[in-house]
Amino acid sequence: MSVRVAVVGLGWAGRELWLPRLREHADFEVVAAVDADPAARAAFGAAAGIAVHPAVDALTAREVDLAVVAVPNHLHAEVAGTLLTGGIPVFLEKPVCLTAAEVDALAAAERGGAVLLAGSAARHRGDVAALRRLIPDLGGVRHVDLAWVRARGVPRSGWFTRRDKAGGGVLFDLGWHLLDALAFLLGPVGFAQVVGVTSDDFVNADGWGAAWRRDRSAADPADVEDTARGFLVREDGVSVSLRTSWASHEALDASLIRVEGSAGVAELRCTFGFSPNRQPEPVLTLTREGTTTRLAVPAEPIGAEYRRQLDGLAALLADPANRGRAVAEARTNVRTIESFYASARSAGATPAFR
Repeated sequence: MSVRVAVVGLGWAGRELWLPRLREHADFEVVAAVDADPAARAAFGAAAGIAVHPAVDALTAREVDLAVVAVPNHLHAEVAGTLLTGGIPVFLEKPVCLTAAEVDALAAAERGGAVLLAGSAARHRGDVAALRRLIPDLGGVRHVDLAWVRARGVPRSGWFTRRDKAGGGVLFDLGWHLLDALAFLLGPVGFAQVVGVTSDDFVNADGWGAAWRRDRSAADPADVEDTARGFLVREDGVSVSLRTSWASHEALDASLIRVEGSAGVAELRCTFGFSPNRQPEPVLTLTREGTTTRLAVPAEPIGAEYRRQLDGLAALLADPANRGRAVAEARTNVRTIESFYASARSAGATPAFR
């Protein structure tokens, strides 16, 4: 029997990422959509043939088995909390929430209601899974380099670059993916030390926007960082170098995960996400005692990781062991990002933090 799904939020992620894949997937039936914007509802409803509502209070657990929530960041906790309390399970786009208080609110809503599941793209990539299979061969893991650096890719939708709506800049956007990938590779461990700096050289400059996002109004300047660089130490002693940038002077977008162990080094170079400025193909290598070997990785279409999330979603929904997991992981990520920004402020960072 198909899982009856409501898509909440008809912006880019709802329209382009989730709706097409949900409609194509045998496990799901899209029965409703929600968006507060009348224009978005009208544009979608004319072609959808399904119920389109202005608010989630129109949804009930009798008619909907799962809500896929893809609203602006500042609405994540409020919208998800309302649905959970009403008995509707939620699959929530990253970042799950923005503050420790929102984590607590979601935990309370889940305890008294339905289960919360979190969207997480990087861990569902075939090349990241191939890297994970190498970890046991590396001996004791000592250090990890994490990077996602775009050539050009500042989001140009209005809320994305406003701190009061997004929670922060690239660290919440791309950095959340990197932190989640690290937890997938090494296990969900918190950080004992976090040092970071930020900069905003590109976010308000012309010509650095993401080609796959709609334009942001020039009258709405950004107040978030476009680049974050940090050094972190996990509670298990593994050190982590992190860099993430919406724009840079590079020719192509590049994502890097490099895991150094006592018995070898595994490195994955690829391009996460949907940018057209891509590396030609993923490259996975294993280095031991001066010899580097390139390993095979699966060839996948861009965006395959989003379909793969849906492949396992019905099973996650049915497994009671998943209750509380998304909240616990979000708590670690939020605490880490808050510590990172606190470090950046103390260092006299960009004007956004003064």
